[in-house]
Amino acid sequence: MCTSVLHAALPQFCFVLLMALVTPARADDADALRLADEAPRTVARERDWRGFAEIGLGAADLRADGSTRKEQRVSLDLQVDHALSPQWRAVLADRLDVSSTAQHGGDKAINTLKEAYFSGRVTPDLLIDCGRINARYGVAMGYNPTDYFRGGALRSKVSIDPASLKENRQGSVLLRGQKLWDGGALTLLASPRISSEASSDGFSLDWGATNARSRAMLVLSAKFSEIVNPQFVVYKEEARSAQWGGNITGLIGQATVAYLEWSGGSGRSHWSAAVQQPASGTWRNRMSAGLTFTAQNKLSFTAEAQYDGAALADDAWRTLRAGSPLRYVQYRNWVAVAQELPTQRALFFRAFWQDALVPRFDLSAMVNVDLADNSRRAWLEARYRAEHIDYVLQWQGTRGAPMSNYGALPESWRWQVALKYYF
Repeated sequence: MCTSVLHAALPQFCFVLLMALVTPARADDADALRLADEAPRTVARERDWRGFAEIGLGAADLRADGSTRKEQRVSLDLQVDHALSPQWRAVLADRLDVSSTAQHGGDKAINTLKEAYFSGRVTPDLLIDCGRINARYGVAMGYNPTDYFRGGALRSKVSIDPASLKENRQGSVLLRGQKLWDGGALTLLASPRISSEASSDGFSLDWGATNARSRAMLVLSAKFSEIVNPQFVVYKEEARSAQWGGNITGLIGQATVAYLEWSGGSGRSHWSAAVQQPASGTWRNRMSAGLTFTAQNKLSFTAEAQYDGAALADDAWRTLRAGSPLRYVQYRNWVAVAQELPTQRALFFRAFWQDALVPRFDLSAMVNVDLADNSRRAWLEARYRAEHIDYVLQWQGTRGAPMSNYGALPESWRWQVALKYYF
């Protein structure tokens, strides 16, 4: 019954978003440059810690036998940013997810140490951080080719929202230094090899997932003008070729931001990595390009094209789907852990409407389309932000042929209601 109601409500929901989009509006430059996944909650706090507890109840339709599985989840999240002295501070971010269904290695309770590091200001223009840091890079909203530290970092997935995936993953142990000047910054990150074996223990620090190889990255950020902001990246892993990347955003008109994110370099394909074949050394490009329109009524809409030259091409993807099921599962599992695209071409759409219809009520919609097999996934969220509690309703549905990217997911649809209480 829930699915029929949601399917019936989906066209009306999309129509409301469309009507808001075509309404004439003007937004200033600051509004246009704001990313659509910007957190709607900005609460000023004098204390050096914050946290929340979240309870989720829902159900999912299992594609294999058509049965419905009930789901429950409890999440606890704590973040601390404590000043040790005028120059030094300690940062800690940890999350515990306990669910009724196993997520990682058969464990129902997953703890994720997102960050734990010391940060210091050596001079007014020189910063240094040391410890476990969630290094997030890239300007694209759905797929980030220059977000090199994401591989193996996700332990618990409570939402497919890209902003949630970035926020709730575990950081890598690294040393980060940053030199600042007017209009730019130079950042150097160095991450050592600690362990080559990832852990399936739900409470493990899992060094092998994030620090299996020594890595280094150099990032140059600049501000050419008020409307153009580029970033240049060089990334190097132990025993692998360097990867080059760049991000750029630019203002088009007064309400639209265009962005481009690119990464390129010699290396093995996802298939070679999944089945442990030797690297071919072929140059491979990855790219995301998109537009974000922000209206005066706080509605933003993003359309993004995605390309991953290391993923399987259309013909190779069809061959794999028709071939060995074991190889198919092996490839999909590797791609899921690495957080890469399984096929080369995809589209991503997202709409976010803050204070929709009434204050504190937000609507979000997201659609993923795989162009290799035309499978797709949709996600909807309604959220009311009270003083200390968020009331949330989420729905997710997939469409596609068997063994397609989204048609092969275990659930054809799922929904969840959640209460999120902020301490």
